[in-house]
Amino acid sequence: MNRNPIITCAVTGAGDTAGKHPDLPITPPEIASAALEAADAGAAIVHIHVRDPATGKGTRDVDLYRQVLDQVRAANPDVIINTTAGMGGDLLIGDPDPFDFGPEGTDLVSGLERLAHVEALRPDMCSIDCGTLNFGEGHQVYVSTPNMIRDMAKRVREIGVKPELEIFDTGHLWLANTLVDEGLIADPPWVQLCTGIPYGTPTDVGLLAALTRLLPDGAEFTSFSLSANQMPWVAQSVLLGGHVRVGLEDNLYLSRGVFASNADLVTRAREVVESMGGRIQTPDQARETLSLT
Repeated sequence: MNRNPIITCAVTGAGDTAGKHPDLPITPPEIASAALEAADAGAAIVHIHVRDPATGKGTRDVDLYRQVLDQVRAANPDVIINTTAGMGGDLLIGDPDPFDFGPEGTDLVSGLERLAHVEALRPDMCSIDCGTLNFGEGHQVYVSTPNMIRDMAKRVREIGVKPELEIFDTGHLWLANTLVDEGLIADPPWVQLCTGIPYGTPTDVGLLAALTRLLPDGAEFTSFSLSANQMPWVAQSVLLGGHVRVGLEDNLYLSRGVFASNADLVTRAREVVESMGGRIQTPDQARETLSLT
């Protein structure tokens, strides 16, 4: 059991949730404020996506990231900022012509282009998705090839940004180990085990335990699941020696029919940890755990 876990709060994500929650953070001020409230509640790390204020859809707009990060850094210089670098991997296969890629579902750029905001703003951390995934039903695919991932891992190491290695399936973890073996990942590797996202790893405790046995040597891991499984997964992750992630990216509710805020979810996760005899890490402690300067 990990008695001193780090809580990450995934503040808004990029999924189709803008119309499903009355207070989902959409604009840069809303996202920054929600991140700061989550930090006040106990999140040592805030995971940031940005959305187009006009449409609510996820975007790679560097200026929107700049607005969020500037506000968070000005108000709380201690909290660890972890931006996504996963945007830009979406491919909607055509039907019946598979090469007729759907313009509304396709946003596919190189690995290095996915780092544009990371290059410009130098967050403490950024996510790197360690493999391709059939993303839900239909013809949507998330594309992240081994060499794209290598390019991203090499570049973020050069600029001093720590990668969060996103694992959606067993082969992704195999590749993460390969990146470590190739010297592309600084110690300690920070690995996120993502469950419950169709069609990656199902929400299953046995599978989570199996994945932990495949982690790179010396790795720290965190994990999450979705919706009603979010809080049970806090306990499962801690019991298996890991850290935890909560937030509106993954779950909109505090209980059935009751909408949550990010701060609500962090507070509930903190209560789960403390009920198990644990104590969450502060941002300074988390920086030491992750060897962040």
